[in-house]
Amino acid sequence: MVKLHDTSEQKERVVIVGLITGRQNEKQANEYLDELDFLVDTSGAEVWERFVQRLDNPNTATFVGTGKLKEIADYVRVHAIDAVIFDDELTPTQIRNIEPALECKILDRTNLILDIFASRAQTAHSKTQVELAQCKYMLPRLTRLWTHLERQQGGIGTRGPGESQIETDKRIILDRISFLKAKLEVIDSQMSTQRRNRGKMVRVALVGYTNVGKSTILNLISKSDVFAENKLFATLDTTVRKVVIGNLPFLLTDTVGFIRKLPHHLVESFKSTLDETREADLLIHVVDISHPGFESQVEVVNKTLAELGAVDKPMIYLFNKIDAFTYIEKEEDDLLPSTKDNMTLEDWKHSWMGNHENISLFISATEKTNIEEFKKVIYEEIKTIHTQRFPFNDFLYQVYDEE
Repeated sequence: MVKLHDTSEQKERVVIVGLITGRQNEKQANEYLDELDFLVDTSGAEVWERFVQRLDNPNTATFVGTGKLKEIADYVRVHAIDAVIFDDELTPTQIRNIEPALECKILDRTNLILDIFASRAQTAHSKTQVELAQCKYMLPRLTRLWTHLERQQGGIGTRGPGESQIETDKRIILDRISFLKAKLEVIDSQMSTQRRNRGKMVRVALVGYTNVGKSTILNLISKSDVFAENKLFATLDTTVRKVVIGNLPFLLTDTVGFIRKLPHHLVESFKSTLDETREADLLIHVVDISHPGFESQVEVVNKTLAELGAVDKPMIYLFNKIDAFTYIEKEEDDLLPSTKDNMTLEDWKHSWMGNHENISLFISATEKTNIEEFKKVIYEEIKTIHTQRFPFNDFLYQVYDEE
């Protein structure tokens, strides 16, 4: 059945493609495609259709099988699709084989995320980081950009210009990578000086999956006006605000959100930005409890924190968006054990969330539910860190403690 779409906005028409494999079951594949759909929406395009195929492993030549590729090609031609986006990073060989079959723009998940980051970058620091990641991504894919030179004429001796152009472009990109790395070193040095100049104030970092409400929480606690939107990667540049609860000051940082299958080049380029996370005294791990796959999002964030060397820091789990939490109510005569789909908020509170060493809090930033409790917990945690650092400043705590 063909979808009916409002074409008045003239958005790019996109098809997305994913796989069900031994490492990725059907539920996970659909969750990832839902996320890819959201990424496409964030980029300003519109998903017209999604294709899923079951394979043991991605086809090394065309990612999907030849039959599925023809099915996608037919849909692209009939519906005048502008781009096809694959949910995994494609190899140069796969891109080279897919393009003539589909005859439209071909992107992969990495390419799409890099494009969104490029559009969201505001500061010189983030723009440099994104460009560096783009250059690293582009370098092994240059060959396909110059295949047209091989078709100018046949016969012996016609490959030289194409190879020369590729080598020239490789040198240009390698020189650009070196320049960007040197530029980042200068910026990172300046930012490191800025962090040292903040003195010994307690640092708290908001971490979490993208679009879980970190910027909204920062605005709420610090009474600032950081850009917040229901889009993936709405915040790309690290924001630091001085916050005072009671008479106790501290620094609160909003960091870039994590995501599944985050491009390696992006992680490498943004390591300096994530220094704020590594150097924080306390992490507030914000989780969107209304998201059906929030547990896997928690795993992604914790894995990324481990890679950054920040997993052993004191942490508060802040389960946000309780106003949007829903569940499937069990029938009274249903004797089957509860599943994650029909667990109530109270059930979740008594699950692993309440059975670990870290504090768990449940709030709604937009509805301002349980915010005062959240502030008091932050205050107590920061007070503990602060008293260890400044043991003779007990007078600072009197005002808030007496309230």
